[in-house]
Amino acid sequence: MKKIETLVKDIYSAIDKGFSPTSEAMEDFLDSVSHAITKQFSSEQRKDRNTLRMSNLGRPECQLWYEVNGSPREQITPDTRIKFLFGDLIEALLIFLVKEAGHEVTHEQAEVQVDGIVGHTDCKIDSIPVDIKSASSYAFKKFKDGTLADDDPFGYLAQISAYAHAEGSTKGGFLAMDKQRGSITYMPVDEMDMINVPKRIKHLKEIVKSKTPPKRCFKSKADGKSGNMKLDVNCSYCSFKDTCWSDANDGDGLRLFLYSNGPRWLTHVEREPDVYEVTG
Repeated sequence: MKKIETLVKDIYSAIDKGFSPTSEAMEDFLDSVSHAITKQFSSEQRKDRNTLRMSNLGRPECQLWYEVNGSPREQITPDTRIKFLFGDLIEALLIFLVKEAGHEVTHEQAEVQVDGIVGHTDCKIDSIPVDIKSASSYAFKKFKDGTLADDDPFGYLAQISAYAHAEGSTKGGFLAMDKQRGSITYMPVDEMDMINVPKRIKHLKEIVKSKTPPKRCFKSKADGKSGNMKLDVNCSYCSFKDTCWSDANDGDGLRLFLYSNGPRWLTHVEREPDVYEVTG
């Protein structure tokens, strides 16, 4: 029986040698692709889930308050839905490759629960709870080097901690693919890296029941020497930033400018940027 420690080596070896997929593996893969497309594009799947879930336990507390309390949020754009679909397709591909490399895959999308909080595991590989991630080259390095704990803005460690706790396991891991280069890595997570899941859930339940949101998790930052202030990068990814920062710019709200290196949300404008501003 194969061990998860050789997972990436075994996947690469299978690809190097070449293989003829089993009909069962192909069927499972195509079912997963079909589900991914339905999940992202079907209007019936687009309802907001205003609840605490295992997948969001590691998110900033202010973001969770707005989410659970049904606050206005940004609409997901078509290009973002396509980006999400890429992630789902990569997950399906990796599970397919794991099976073809001879490793055991169980508990795909299995529902688990801790103190009333529900989640769905990606899978277990060789009896270890595993979460599958597609990542940019920059983010992939954190999985490859095992440095995710130093910079985990999306709360991935809390997520795998919850899945492992629900399964009664002291181990977990991330199987990640660099979506720009195609590289694969496996990052093991042990008990020392995991959060106290019941304690976190109890704390968050108290937070989201409050009538008012907690204080902002991140402060605005100086935008160079212009005197302007901009959102922290973590806030820029939040779909509730407009609501949370409605008092920015003396009550006018955030102002969005399109710089050559990407969009920038300003909370205070001292000097008008010489770039296009998105309005309306």
